[in-house]
Amino acid sequence: MIKMLPYLLVLLFNFYFLPTLIQDTGSAIFFLLLIIPLICFLCSLVYGIFQGISLYYPLIVAGLFVPSIFIYYNTSAWVYLVVYGILAFIGESLGVHFFKGKKRLK
Repeated sequence: MIKMLPYLLVLLFNFYFLPTLIQDTGSAIFFLLLIIPLICFLCSLVYGIFQGISLYYPLIVAGLFVPSIFIYYNTSAWVYLVVYGILAFIGESLGVHFFKGKKRLK
């Protein structure tokens, strides 16, 4: 769990600071559909490269997003909980695959 902490801190920043930059519906869509998922994916990719696969990681990522639904969004944002969990799993899986591919090339 300690190894996840730096990645989870980045995601906390992603889920709780970036929404404060939302000013209108257009910027909300931009952040929810592009910026936040991209950071979630990239953070998970790096996690997969350095830490491997953890089945808990995507669940924790999804769980971290839950309070932000009540703070910044409305109930229609529940779908992003699933999206961010899936992105976290895909990112860490690709990270593991990428790392193994690099190791074989050496």
